[in-house]
Amino acid sequence: MAALASRLPDGFRFGTSTASYQIEGAAEEDGKGRSVWDTFTALPGTVKDGDTGAVACDHYHRFEEDVALLRGLGGDAYRFSISWPRILPEGTGRIEPRGLDFYDRLVDALLAAGVTPLPTLFHWDLPQALEDRGGWLARETADAFAGYADTVAARLGDRVHEWITLNEPFIHMVFGYALGTHAPGRTLMLDALPVAHHQLLGHARAAAALRARGARAVLASNNLTPVRLHEDGRTDADRAAAAAYDTLHNRVFTDPLLLGGYPDLDAFGVPGDLGGAVRPGDTEEIARDGRLDGLGVNYYNPTWIRAAADPAATGGLPFDLAEPPAEYARTAFDWPVVPDGLSELLTGLKERYGDALPPVTVTENGCSQPDRVVGGSVDDEARVRYLAGHLGAVADARDAGVDVAGYLVWSLLDNFEWAEGYSQRFGLVHVDFATRTRTPKRSYAWYRDLIAAHRAGRKA
Repeated sequence: MAALASRLPDGFRFGTSTASYQIEGAAEEDGKGRSVWDTFTALPGTVKDGDTGAVACDHYHRFEEDVALLRGLGGDAYRFSISWPRILPEGTGRIEPRGLDFYDRLVDALLAAGVTPLPTLFHWDLPQALEDRGGWLARETADAFAGYADTVAARLGDRVHEWITLNEPFIHMVFGYALGTHAPGRTLMLDALPVAHHQLLGHARAAAALRARGARAVLASNNLTPVRLHEDGRTDADRAAAAAYDTLHNRVFTDPLLLGGYPDLDAFGVPGDLGGAVRPGDTEEIARDGRLDGLGVNYYNPTWIRAAADPAATGGLPFDLAEPPAEYARTAFDWPVVPDGLSELLTGLKERYGDALPPVTVTENGCSQPDRVVGGSVDDEARVRYLAGHLGAVADARDAGVDVAGYLVWSLLDNFEWAEGYSQRFGLVHVDFATRTRTPKRSYAWYRDLIAAHRAGRKA
């Protein structure tokens, strides 16, 4: 542990992440409006076991207990998300003061605990009223997002100085609008691409609003993945398929922010204006007002790709997702455990973007395991190995010259895991979803001790 801690520099930030719909509960309390996830989870067959986030971890009522866990952990930062419909029940217009009051209390509690608040403005729980008007397919949602950002910053900006605008816009676009496996449940395939542009435009306009309120740093976090050829895929068609997937997953959201324009989407038969969504001046606005003070990277595993055997069967996509090689261990989610994929991803970002790449924070990384409380404790040794391996990969990337500023574990708490309901446990802290009892796991103690060892080593 001391050796790992010593590989990370003074000022490196450790922390954890959560998201509003996944932990807060109180879905219909204190004037909160309905979100797309409230609507989606009410539909039969959308979520495993019919689970919803109506109560979740009950963080809305138990946030002081959770802040105490953060204090005990000793981390520098806590990334949480703000529920848009808790602040603006209709997405725009009337402000709900009780929603702002909740986050006001949370921010004050975090600061009193010595933890830097790092709020994310959008972690997928769009107000249903906005979805009814087109959601992220509608350009007007970008302006609504800017107004929401301004409202929140007006209340919290005297104490919150760093903000994340969007969480995983790629995943939200694909699962929510292209495939329909997440809220709002649309199945548009490539016709979902305007969602990408409107999220980026919303980011830029929200960033401008935040900076006008005194923000010192604005970030955006996306799920990124190294793309690897399937072990049997070595043809030119396979390589072209891998390049196409890399463009869609990794570059559509990052290139406009760091390079000033969208990548070539010819492989998908998509024009440069994304079907008319991009208007004159938009890309310039995204690059200028949406400039990043830091890039948030959420990493879970590489993606293995081969050429599509029948593009017509994949909705016009030129690639097929392939099974990872059997050599890798798997999480309870059946995701491969590939720590060196994180260093590959981070060094790849530096190679691609060079000096345009701002400091990087790993804003999510973690694994689901089948955790059980036995004798009052949870021995999640597999998660300890996972975290140690991935923090080692971060150190490797830093050694290779990548400015990685911090690492946030997903997640502080076991929580509502979207379409998987409560079947997947990612937390450093076990949550009994019948009683909402919190039990710190072995991984919590390991991470706490690593943070302490890092601080002790920096002082030595």
